[in-house]
Amino acid sequence: MPELHWHKSTYSGDGSNCVEIATTPTTIHVRDSKAPIGTHLTVAPSAWAAFLVHAAHTGASVAPR
Repeated sequence: MPELHWHKSTYSGDGSNCVEIATTPTTIHVRDSKAPIGTHLTVAPSAWAAFLVHAAHTGASVAPR
């Protein structure tokens, strides 16, 4: 697996309570910023896109990167 480059949302404020994502051409990796050494969730780009659409429609504060 290539080295992942993690990014926090620009909406995370002080950055202490957010998720981070890392992208590859075939996967989106999601982790808790408070536990960067722990496990992370891996989803297909289409699933991540569907999540962002759903979150935007429900009023959640998300910003795709």
